Amino acid sequence: MGLLRAAPINTHMERGLKLSDQGVLLKEPSKYRRLIGRLIYLTVSRPDITYAVHVLSRFMHEPRKLHMEAALWVVRYLKGAPGQGLFFSSNNDFRLRAYCDSDWAGCPLTRRSTIGYCVFLGPSLISWRSKRQKMVSLSSAEAEYRAMTGACCELTWLHQLLKDLGLIHHKTALLFCDNKAALHIAANPVFHERTRHIEMDCHFIRDKIQDGSVITRYVNSAHQLADILTKSLGKENFVPIIRKLGVQDIHSPT
Repeated sequence: MGLLRAAPINTHMERGLKLSDQGVLLKEPSKYRRLIGRLIYLTVSRPDITYAVHVLSRFMHEPRKLHMEAALWVVRYLKGAPGQGLFFSSNNDFRLRAYCDSDWAGCPLTRRSTIGYCVFLGPSLISWRSKRQKMVSLSSAEAEYRAMTGACCELTWLHQLLKDLGLIHHKTALLFCDNKAALHIAANPVFHERTRHIEMDCHFIRDKIQDGSVITRYVNSAHQLADILTKSLGKENFVPIIRKLGVQDIHSPT
């Protein structure tokens, strides 16, 4: 039941974003803020609502009726599948894999891009994030490149965390991206002249590729798991992705 409501969640959330400068202001915005605060807390264990909550949290200052309606759709989705959550497999090779993506100029208000990444330890999802970039990217390749840098930083931190926990392994982390131009920029210094407008801290990923800490791989957009963290998806795409992320419902028939 809950999965069938995925498309309405995205539809209402996108409608609220596009009409954010219209509609009626809420008389009691504190109710909206409290609700979104609880939903933000819940995203720690529910990657399937992360993007919707991320967008709704942008309107905490002046929430409108449309935003509250979209937030209530998220609540209905959660109530429709109370047994849904992440599954962690006991079989694990402890190899880190990350998928990163961006929605170039996806915000209709600021034209800033939304980036997202998800990180797996073996078959289990352990980290994910959806974030709007601080500045406007001049191309889709630049937006994707920034997403790769964010995912690479997360991989580096997790690798060190595993080391501190005594889980030392020598398998190189894999980073999957669906933008070939961004992959070329990350791996080939010849492209530097075309990317001088990108801050130097974004080139952190080059060092990690050169020292062998990270290996980049191309993944077809149809198999890009981070899509769920950067844009609204219809049910036909939403449901298969959350299953691949390891989100399962313990009450659903096997």
